[in-house]
Amino acid sequence: MLNIQKKYIVDENNNRLAVEIDYNTFQKIEEVIEDYALYQLILETDDSESLPLAEAKKYYQQLL
Repeated sequence: MLNIQKKYIVDENNNRLAVEIDYNTFQKIEEVIEDYALYQLILETDDSESLPLAEAKKYYQQLL
């Protein structure tokens, strides 16, 4: 698990309003979220929409 060093921003009554983390930690969190989202999209993909390799190559050549 990622050890996150965080600082809390509080109001005059010491109620937590926000959290501050360093930029590198933010980037790691963002990468994990993006990877998870891509994984979920892969799981949701209907395999019936797949093309055989030869057809896929032909299709992508047309895009170039």
